[in-house]
Amino acid sequence: MATLPNPLPQLAADPSGRVLGLEIPLPQGRLIDTTDDGPWHEPLLWCADETAAPGAWAAVQPARRTAGLLPVLLDVGDGQGGPEEWELRPGEMSYPGDHDADEVLAEFWDESATAEDPDWPGLAEAPDTAPDTASDPDALAVETADALVKDPSRLKDLRLALVFARRSADIPAAIGWTGPTNHENDVARLCAVLRSWEDRFGIRVVALTFDQLVLSVAAPPTTEAEAEAVAAEHFAFCPDNIWQGTPDGTRASYARSLLGEPVWSFWWD
Repeated sequence: MATLPNPLPQLAADPSGRVLGLEIPLPQGRLIDTTDDGPWHEPLLWCADETAAPGAWAAVQPARRTAGLLPVLLDVGDGQGGPEEWELRPGEMSYPGDHDADEVLAEFWDESATAEDPDWPGLAEAPDTAPDTASDPDALAVETADALVKDPSRLKDLRLALVFARRSADIPAAIGWTGPTNHENDVARLCAVLRSWEDRFGIRVVALTFDQLVLSVAAPPTTEAEAEAVAAEHFAFCPDNIWQGTPDGTRASYARSLLGEPVWSFWWD
């Protein structure tokens, strides 16, 4: 598959972003090529220097169409610094399209399930309200981004970033994010699952911290059966969500929290 040139270097000559087709100038920011192994051969992302404000995400949406650059919010206020300090490892990432979501989750399930758990149940069906008839995924991503920047109690200091990626689900692998290292070193395998969630649930990658992933969800589960099936996928994808994120550490209680929930968050210990 042909790969288009990375347009991020153009921001070195035109920091406003107009060269990328943006009508509203970008805020002051910087190109980042810092990795755990030294400078990358090209910028991995552009990151704003100032805290994001409501409307920042919507303002850069045209860059997706004109340059293939996708927005994401990065939290630099959680004590781990900015992306330069995140130990990014793009050289260790494969390509998300080379992996099958069902196979990836089945492998994770076998690693985390107990003897009392059933065999891997397979991927959940898309909800009765499919993404094309539910909330518009991109519009919901804008709403979710605005809600996050208005609520600093959840994520401390969010900065707008632009990443060159084929689709939102690929953003973590595109920058070499290592948040789930204790669970999976090749984040492209997790991005394969995110691609499947894009197709079935209309997710978008909205925010990243050093070790947390936040998604908007246009078509969340609306019945107990749907929620239980999705909870099984979340358990395989991020066991800590269930083990440490619920009062009783059970998938049943976690599943109830997914009903109609338009935001999914994942944190790896």
